[in-house]
Amino acid sequence: MSKTPVVKRTAKGDSKPKYGTKGQVDENDEKPMTLGETLISWLKTIVSSLLIVMIINGLLIASFVVPTGSMENEVMAGDFLFVNKFIYGGSTPQTIPFFNTPLPYLRLPGLRDPKRGDVIVFIYPGDRDQIEPSEFQYYLKRCVATAGDTLQVKNGVVHVNGVAQPRPANVKFEPIPMSQEDHLKTWPRDAGFTRDNWGPIRIPKEGDVIPLNDSTFEKWRVFVLREGHTLERDGEVMLLDNKPATSYKVQRDYAFGMGDNRNNSEDSRYWGPLPVENVVGTPLMVYWSWDPNIPFAISSLGDKLSSIRFGRIFTGVD
Repeated sequence: MSKTPVVKRTAKGDSKPKYGTKGQVDENDEKPMTLGETLISWLKTIVSSLLIVMIINGLLIASFVVPTGSMENEVMAGDFLFVNKFIYGGSTPQTIPFFNTPLPYLRLPGLRDPKRGDVIVFIYPGDRDQIEPSEFQYYLKRCVATAGDTLQVKNGVVHVNGVAQPRPANVKFEPIPMSQEDHLKTWPRDAGFTRDNWGPIRIPKEGDVIPLNDSTFEKWRVFVLREGHTLERDGEVMLLDNKPATSYKVQRDYAFGMGDNRNNSEDSRYWGPLPVENVVGTPLMVYWSWDPNIPFAISSLGDKLSSIRFGRIFTGVD
């Protein structure tokens, strides 16, 4: 039986004859991948894609879903937001994707720190009496005061450095009555402040000196512990890191976050000042919005789709 020449062209365009018996696969032809090779290829693609998403999510732009109405009407529950992380400084990934498991992360320098009036997304520092939060959560509030400002709420009106502040343009105040026990929930502990009458207190700034005595111990103990120190009391003696002390020097800058819908907002009035390093970004725009109270299920799919707020999609956040 005669052999039939099979012509192959190289990248340079020259031709070289390759011979094979009829019905025989040429040895240089590509072989189909095995199942194992296919799985490895898919795995590499998925891992590479996840790494790219994690880098973008950590350094530049992140997505955030608004869970509550504490910032209405500027931001609504059920809004999906793009968040600018670059402005305050991006970071290495803070959580494992899809699992919300916190990771140790490195914070990078930003263009500036949060300023008064910024809407901020931040890592929740924990309840008033918690040294660390029970779970990793992102919160959304408005920064109403920064490190070194003196903040006071008088009859529901925010005053910064003695000056009454204008209400946000799209603010919504729900007529929610204040509970009789409200003063027991606010920060600092035992200060007797309420939702509508709070302060005055200076927002802690790096280098500030806080007196340590009987009257300040309960108010500032958790704050000191959150900064990585111990604070105990032995009779009338305050023990800072097991040594007698009469004062504590603040190690970080802080901000004060408050919801626009102040009657329906768990914010810094209740859990205390927010470390600036916890702030991860500021919202750029709403890219999707619908009613979060309608379950996403086949039985309620029509109602869910009809709740889409088309008028909010692609709107900015101020």
